[in-house]
Amino acid sequence: MTAPTFDAHAAGPRRRVWLRDPLAVWTGDPSGHSFDSRGGPRSDGGGDAGGGVVVESSLVAELVPTGGRPSEACAEVVDCSAHVLLPGLVNTHHHFYQTLTRAWGPVIDTALFDWLQRLYPVWARITPRDLELAVTVAAAELLLSGCTTAADHHYLFPAQLTEAIDVEVATLGTLGLRAVVTRGSMSLGRDQGGLPPQSTVQDPDVIMADCERVVDRYHQAGEGAMVQVALAPCSPFSVTRQTMIDSAELARARGLALHTHLAETLDEEDFCRERFGLRTVDYLESVGWLEDRTWLAHGIHFDDDEVARLGAAGVGVAHCPSSNMRLASGIARAVELEDAGCAVGLGVDGSASNDHSNLMVEARQALLLQRLRYGAEAVSPARALGWATRGSARALGRDDLGVIAPGRPADLALFRLDEPAFSGSHDPVAALLLCGAHRADRVMVDGRWRVTDGAVVGLDLPAVLAEHGAAARRLVAAG
Repeated sequence: MTAPTFDAHAAGPRRRVWLRDPLAVWTGDPSGHSFDSRGGPRSDGGGDAGGGVVVESSLVAELVPTGGRPSEACAEVVDCSAHVLLPGLVNTHHHFYQTLTRAWGPVIDTALFDWLQRLYPVWARITPRDLELAVTVAAAELLLSGCTTAADHHYLFPAQLTEAIDVEVATLGTLGLRAVVTRGSMSLGRDQGGLPPQSTVQDPDVIMADCERVVDRYHQAGEGAMVQVALAPCSPFSVTRQTMIDSAELARARGLALHTHLAETLDEEDFCRERFGLRTVDYLESVGWLEDRTWLAHGIHFDDDEVARLGAAGVGVAHCPSSNMRLASGIARAVELEDAGCAVGLGVDGSASNDHSNLMVEARQALLLQRLRYGAEAVSPARALGWATRGSARALGRDDLGVIAPGRPADLALFRLDEPAFSGSHDPVAALLLCGAHRADRVMVDGRWRVTDGAVVGLDLPAVLAEHGAAARRLVAAG
């Protein structure tokens, strides 16, 4: 069956909105410079759009030069003189369901393998309503951080949660977050030498049949797609070799992206050597995954040759700095991977290994952590913002996202600088990271406001948080 095609131009009636005279604009264009209306230093990342951005229906229609006006009349004009305007941030790796197990005492001070083994039995009790609440909270937190597109790696399908992808798509559609939902999988349980308990793994035939089902039902092809499906066997220590091979073959046949965890810890490297007789990248190649449709979560423990091979193949990497620090997994070689040809993006990772879902905070973490490895001159605020926008979009195979340009989807994030932390700052774009922006004032996805005045449109967040918190307490108490 052919995947449905998404036509961004048919997404709604013609409506022109002028986001007028922003304090600063960072378009994400690596060849240009951002515009600072205060006349201060400029951070690289755009052309002269000092007069703002015009949105028509679901797309960016034009960039207005300094002192200029739109080429046509606009039905709505939004005063953005107090805002820094960015492309919507793009999150390349998350586990939405894990918002239910943040800062859980038994795993606060553990490394990855022990962390997983203690949490698997808790996660195995998640109900469809629990998942709906978890997705709502994660998506709301992402939107409030300026994120407009998120990839969620859902690989947990216990008996009561076999339609998890359906729950995710329905919930995300209500909130309006653009998404790449990944039909993850675990087929290698503890009885077969894997890490997860048998209650959390599925038969390989069941996995592949459901992959076909969710692709047929939800995957949209083409620019501007609001929902895409990728295939995402969880990790070398939780899926069989054959599941990796079958997933790669289905992805090629259906034009889908592939995602998995790889080289997150040295324990994983040891597991691959013992079980497969291969290092992680050799294993990736042996199952047909070393290609540009693949993006990897974490990608920390690569040697020089592996960095070069991944770059030559055009593999993407989701850098998850907070999670990597939280679990003491290591520091990804993000600059070298990008220089070698990899698409490097950012991921907040699961909200039990971070323990938040704030992508703007994650961009700051990436800036600071990567400077420890490469020095201040090699990692500018613009480079870190590039990872959070166009780099992440490229990792997901979404070249239509991550920049502000005519004809691109109108996914935009606007931040105010009127908090005490920004007082005395000079470069408004750099200040977002150096001074610690953490909450967007307005967020637009596909031409529609999804956050206004710092609140998610149409969501009773206090009520959701109350029910979500109760579900989280019940989940851990049941064990």
